[in-house]
Amino acid sequence: MNRPDGTHATTDAESGRIEVRQHRVSHDIAWSLADRRHPNEARMPGLATIGEVEASRARDGQTSTTWRLYLSSARLDAVGFTHAFRAHGAAIENSLHWMLDVGFDEDRAKNRRDNGPENLAILRKLALNLLHTARPDISIRRKRKRSGWSDDFAKSVIGQMR
Repeated sequence: MNRPDGTHATTDAESGRIEVRQHRVSHDIAWSLADRRHPNEARMPGLATIGEVEASRARDGQTSTTWRLYLSSARLDAVGFTHAFRAHGAAIENSLHWMLDVGFDEDRAKNRRDNGPENLAILRKLALNLLHTARPDISIRRKRKRSGWSDDFAKSVIGQMR
């Protein structure tokens, strides 16, 4: 982002790490409405704000920095973008963790060695994604039960993988 229209900084200290986030917004979107380089290149109608989050994490003397860009149809100032960014992330995080904990009883998992916890977490998330896409008219809980009771239903859920 060349020259942001506004910036806002936040600092969090949690679990032995310090994270400083710089939130920047720009309302200079004219470049996205101009003629495109390629004939079929998509335009971005309704784009009002481009937001950037630069996150620097310090833990045990090591520092890492990441940058993420966000597009919004709402014209947000830097503080509003910060609140929207945090609320969106929290909503996704809470709904995913709730489903993994309640639906898959993840908190009581006993595997603690080597790559086991990470591998099983990946398998749980894969299973959850499959269950979300298969038969949206049925709850996740019911789909899990039916998959255990019926090999045909389980095959139809697994058949959603592409």
